[in-house]
Amino acid sequence: MDSRGAAGGPDSSSPADPPSPEPDPAAAADAMDARLPADLLRAVLQRLPPIDLARSACVCRAWHAVASDRAVLEAAFCAPWGVRRVVGEPATQAFWRAASLGRFALSHAVRRGDNVPGVALKYSVQVTDIKRFNNMMSDHGIYSRERLLIPISNAEILLGSTCYIEMDHNAKREVAVFYPEGRPSGKTESLANIASAERRSRRILESVRRSLHVDDETAAYYLSVSEGDPRAAMMEYSEDLRWEQQRAGR
Repeated sequence: MDSRGAAGGPDSSSPADPPSPEPDPAAAADAMDARLPADLLRAVLQRLPPIDLARSACVCRAWHAVASDRAVLEAAFCAPWGVRRVVGEPATQAFWRAASLGRFALSHAVRRGDNVPGVALKYSVQVTDIKRFNNMMSDHGIYSRERLLIPISNAEILLGSTCYIEMDHNAKREVAVFYPEGRPSGKTESLANIASAERRSRRILESVRRSLHVDDETAAYYLSVSEGDPRAAMMEYSEDLRWEQQRAGR
């Protein structure tokens, strides 16, 4: 055997090179964040769409802190529609991730003589959209409410606006409400008084509904025209029913 060939060949007894370590994504993100000033990171993240902002919060702790900041969430939520400001805190941060027009609504104060078709015509929206948005089974539902939430059909009305995050208990939805008159009414009530009044109204409504064998909206309508008097509401309904039966019998 050639000693030179043996000397020049590979040494089978030498240990193999250790495998290179796998890169740590978290460490890489932390290292990148260390090179990225906080104000620059904030400026970049707040320009992302809400869904991408939510994803960026999963990168590392530093990014999560910035992406979860109230001001950054609000900026991303408002940017697509040109909204100037959103006042209030939603029930959960999931509210900010759905930056669609369905998260906004216009507040219409219900006045004497209003009806759903007329309101729909005023704001150029469909009657069915108003009823669906406000959780109304029939047009009579308008008479038991002080306001209607109007779905936004033209995003231009939101340009430069201030909206207020509210939970509408009639519509059973949380939305950013735009008030054409500028801001919400200054009327305030304690939560205890509001809850008590709602329970009392609900008991009366339920009693009238069962007595007349009608839906909630119809019962609410007859209560509204009788100024909340259950006995008068049932009498009013009986008179209307009698009148309809007389016309049908002709």
